[in-house]
Amino acid sequence: MIYWWLIPVVAGISLVLTAALRRYAMARSIIDIPNARSSHSIPTPRGGGVAIVVAFLLALPVLGLAQLVPASALVAIGGAGILVAVIGFMDDHGHIAARWRLLGHFTAAAWSLFWLGGLPSVTVFGISLDLGWMGCILAAFYLVWMLNLYNFMDGIDGIASVEAISACLGACLLYWLGGFESLIWVPALLAMAVGGFLFWNFPPARIFMGDAGSGFLGVVLGVISIQAAWVSSQLLWAWLILLGVFIVDATFTLIRRLLRGDKVYEAHRSHAYQFASRKSGRHLPVTLGVLVINLVWLLPVALCVVVLGLDGLFGLIVAYIPLILLAIRYNAGDLEKA
Repeated sequence: MIYWWLIPVVAGISLVLTAALRRYAMARSIIDIPNARSSHSIPTPRGGGVAIVVAFLLALPVLGLAQLVPASALVAIGGAGILVAVIGFMDDHGHIAARWRLLGHFTAAAWSLFWLGGLPSVTVFGISLDLGWMGCILAAFYLVWMLNLYNFMDGIDGIASVEAISACLGACLLYWLGGFESLIWVPALLAMAVGGFLFWNFPPARIFMGDAGSGFLGVVLGVISIQAAWVSSQLLWAWLILLGVFIVDATFTLIRRLLRGDKVYEAHRSHAYQFASRKSGRHLPVTLGVLVINLVWLLPVALCVVVLGLDGLFGLIVAYIPLILLAIRYNAGDLEKA
């Protein structure tokens, strides 16, 4: 209990550092200028996600020294997160060819899986499946997709922050109710780091996260979910459910664009949340809508999986069906209207 002071400290560091980064970005003209592919209309400083990275990483050594989290997990999370954040920071300040970014992303995934021990056995409809080396390959692609989809979904004010905070705090609740209290520290501190940034990013945003922050969040959330899977297979399914809004929207959009033959590496505005924000004319209703879905629908389903023993894959299917319908309703992956 004596280490609970970390929670307000991490939030405070993130809050203050985001303010400093905003002043730095404005002084150096590190500004996101709206264009035809943007979901915003006002030039806004970017790169504030570095505050999340720094605040969270500063807390990891404390968790290690206090023996609250195994050193291997901290090295996996911290190493992968740093590499992805550095790549994103460099891309925010210039441009890195897609092939080099992808190489760096897979390197980060491999690093984390090495320290975690790969992907553990996964229970599917009561059957425990040990995928061996194939599981490691699938896990690597999962982590790379998570960090990229998080970047894709960070397109309107507050949405990426709200998703991370609600998923992390939801996971903390699941850990507590399921008897996995030792896992609470990492998602709790990540939620606090994002919370300090959200003060500045809440609609209307005064600073954007940037690739450094969004990629960092995506890979860290992915690594945390695999770390939890080593404790209980049900927790992996729970994380996939909690992150369902982002996973479904990004994946559904990607599949539709691939089938249409689009250049999927090019920027676009065809995610469901982007269509929804243009239809409403504001970002706030969509961001709050994501929060409501996470709390009212996805969290209860995840609770059924972890606490009541509902099969994880079945719970995932149940959780995702309404999300897929929403993606269809809001034309995810459709051609952008002029």
